[in-house]
Amino acid sequence: MAYLVLAAWIVQGSVGIALLLGWLSHGRPRAAPLLTHVAISVVALGLWVGFVASGQLVWGWSAFVLVTIGNGFGDSLLVARSRRLSGRHGFAKDYKTAVATVFAGRLPRKVSFHALFSGVVYFGCLAACLVGTR
Repeated sequence: MAYLVLAAWIVQGSVGIALLLGWLSHGRPRAAPLLTHVAISVVALGLWVGFVASGQLVWGWSAFVLVTIGNGFGDSLLVARSRRLSGRHGFAKDYKTAVATVFAGRLPRKVSFHALFSGVVYFGCLAACLVGTR
């Protein structure tokens, strides 16, 4: 299972790199949440590789903690983008609107894929750690 999560993480990271390069090529400002999301995700992936290579659960759980934090920053980016499209404000409503925006196809396909596929990595990582902990 850990190898499947690693493969999913590599796919997710590849799409994330494509999004980051697009962001930078359009001259957008280097937003702190974006750079934080990327940095945390890269470190988490490195920890997951350490888990796969060593079998030491501490690396897996550490990766899971970091991916949880990194996903929070990613979610904040998704909510901010949805706010720009809808003009709505208020976190609970904004998060619901952001999810609806993804499923309505109002975002670029790479963004929607990255947002939806993050759940595969997140819950796969959790499942692998839980199975290893038993």
